[in-house]
Amino acid sequence: MKLPRRAFLHLTAGAVALPALTRIANTQGYPSRPVHIIVGFPPGGAADIVARVIAQWLSERLGQPFIVENRPGAGTNVATEMVLKATPDGHTLLFATVSNAINMALYGNLNFDFIRDIAPVGSIDRLTYVLVANPSIPPKTVSELIAYAKANPGKLNIAVAAIGSGTHLSGELFKEMAGVNVVNVPYTGSSLAFADLFAGQVQIMFDVLTSSIEHITAGKLRALGVTTAKRSERLPDLPTIGETIPGYEASGWLGVVAPRSTPTNIIHQLSKEISAALADPKIKARLVEMGGEPLVLSAADFGKLIANETEKWGKVIRGASIKPN
Repeated sequence: MKLPRRAFLHLTAGAVALPALTRIANTQGYPSRPVHIIVGFPPGGAADIVARVIAQWLSERLGQPFIVENRPGAGTNVATEMVLKATPDGHTLLFATVSNAINMALYGNLNFDFIRDIAPVGSIDRLTYVLVANPSIPPKTVSELIAYAKANPGKLNIAVAAIGSGTHLSGELFKEMAGVNVVNVPYTGSSLAFADLFAGQVQIMFDVLTSSIEHITAGKLRALGVTTAKRSERLPDLPTIGETIPGYEASGWLGVVAPRSTPTNIIHQLSKEISAALADPKIKARLVEMGGEPLVLSAADFGKLIANETEKWGKVIRGASIKPN
């Protein structure tokens, strides 16, 4: 997900403006040199920006540079494999996303088992997706959309900005749970998908809230519901899809993992500092501004989330016979 340039500049400026913090004495000797946080996406997206915010916090707290390194490719698999091959000493970390859980079922020839080969460190953010529609179609709510789709099977088109993405699978889960026949129209990126959505060539789309909110407030798109279990602070009057389809929930998430066999004292130290960052009001406000919310989980509970998400999206992928591009 690529953020609008204005949002990107504002948020990255905010990251640089974080106040200097007292560095915490490290009796364990970690980190002893710069730490690299590997991000599997290009600069400018939500994962990249949040990684840089957390990297600055950790740099200030632990007294060594935490450097964000972008290694896009193969749906984050390039970055993941690089980290899992690194020495497990806490100096090479992966900025994990929901894509890592999805990829376990999406790709059949991975050189790693994500759940087996990682040491969860800490969750950071839960990203909200939103179901948007071209205002030219009649439905104004999720229930009206379901009724309209059932009355017009195969006539509604849903834009898919990236096959196998969290937003794509949110749509697949919606179709399955709502029992509707909606036609996928795949694109090679969100800009082309948005162009056809604005023009009415496709009628609906699941997108990251941050990317769509300006279009929603400008009236170019109609928001029907958010995918998370609770309503978004950015659009508090907009219902969740789960209010219409009980049990429906989908979202992106961000966190930090390390290679398996990383010493537990290092995992504990990093997890503690990430939790401290999420308690900071300025960091919390920045995450909300980006359409997310702090996701505060212990390392163990973050591991459970990854396992549950891997199982959940694996069922959707297999049920819809989804293959990577």
